Amino acid sequence: MCMLSTKATCNSHGQDSSYFLGWQEYEKNPFHEVSNTNGIIQMGLAENQLCFDILKSWLAKNPDAAGFQRNGESIFGELALFQDYHGIPEFKKALAEFMSEIRGNKVSFDPSHLVLTAGATSANETLMFCLAEPGEAFLLPTPYYPGFDRDLKWRTGVEIVPIHCTSSNGFQVTETAVTEAYQEAQKRNLRVKGVLVTNPSNPLGTTMTRNELNMLVNFVEDKGIHLVSDEIYSGTAFSTPSFVSVMEILKERECVDDNGCSELWNRVHVVYSLSKDLGLPGFRVGAIYSNDDRVVSAATKMSSFGLISSQTQYLLAAMLSDKKLTKNYISENHKRLRQRQKKLVSGLQKAGISCLKGNAGLFCWVDMRHLLRSNTFEAEMELWKKIVYEVRLNISPGSSCHCTEPGWFRVCFANMSEDTLDLALQRLKAFITEYYNIPEVNGHHQTIRLNHSRRRSLTKWVFRLSFDDRSPIPGR
Repeated sequence: MCMLSTKATCNSHGQDSSYFLGWQEYEKNPFHEVSNTNGIIQMGLAENQLCFDILKSWLAKNPDAAGFQRNGESIFGELALFQDYHGIPEFKKALAEFMSEIRGNKVSFDPSHLVLTAGATSANETLMFCLAEPGEAFLLPTPYYPGFDRDLKWRTGVEIVPIHCTSSNGFQVTETAVTEAYQEAQKRNLRVKGVLVTNPSNPLGTTMTRNELNMLVNFVEDKGIHLVSDEIYSGTAFSTPSFVSVMEILKERECVDDNGCSELWNRVHVVYSLSKDLGLPGFRVGAIYSNDDRVVSAATKMSSFGLISSQTQYLLAAMLSDKKLTKNYISENHKRLRQRQKKLVSGLQKAGISCLKGNAGLFCWVDMRHLLRSNTFEAEMELWKKIVYEVRLNISPGSSCHCTEPGWFRVCFANMSEDTLDLALQRLKAFITEYYNIPEVNGHHQTIRLNHSRRRSLTKWVFRLSFDDRSPIPGR
């Protein structure tokens, strides 16, 4: 007789995904620029470490905020005592203003409609609890963040029905694909409660077009369902076309009636976080924005299970209220992300690998279809395992993101130093040179399809790069 609940013993968490398995392998042998130069380089973690110097400089100049003081006087006791789940008003105001600034002040956010959560993971799950019953469904465009299988489904019982997008149009969402997903849900006797999108997209590293957003708003309006826009990467849109929030689309449509509230306005919800834009995932700061008072009320009560500490709120209220800091940070963050993404794309091109054209995010959607032994997901997993175990790079295979086409991979670039990125590119280029024997022209490998009759055994491939040079290295 099992003494644990079904929830505790079920296998629906998604932890067996290759996305998480790659992390586990990295943790066994993590790369370090000094102490473990032969380790696995983590390119499967979407962290933004490029502007830490700006934040650390601000902290050094503002000791009161970091030291929990106000005008030189300690407020430790004030912060240490109980705070209700509505959050500190000064922080909610500063966060709402920062969200607006990220969006070019084209839209504004009412702090009273913000619900604070312990990260976007908690925000998305809380919205599912508010908007759907167990067994009901949300439609999600593919490829999508692998963690959604956990965040949206595991504890809520909500089903995900994929909206299949393809490389033929750069993985953009089409009305045909959305309609087909809706019809597929109906065939499975699933009641569709909404559509959830990530904009900018994780893993594509692209922003949604106005046409896509307008189409989705039309669709949810026609079906009488919800639209959730996960916009946690909104501050990472570093080049054209610029990021367009779903709230901007609603504003353009003047979706507010004479009573200040329309049904459509109430069925569109935004998820935000400071994990990506400010690079603070450890602070666990997320938020739900909704114009439906019932959703705000219910989500606020649910937030009791995942609150943001008062100390964190106080520190970030001071930081985000400094408009000189936020203006400089947003600008410099865009600049550094643009430069780093360009470096990755250029390095991959020299290895004969192309990427989906991206303009946002902390990663590139990389096309390695020409390196597969066959056009199958089995071949994708074979290539992925060799890259993880032998090239010693942890990247995320497209199948973990539910991509319908084998051979695409998400590769992160903002969670490491430039030297480490250089090493990762050297390793990958050496792997392709050794294994695929792809010729170089003017220092660049040519992107060609494999001649399968000539392919060599990957298990015999030996990696020959160290962090500083190309001398042979011992196996770990």
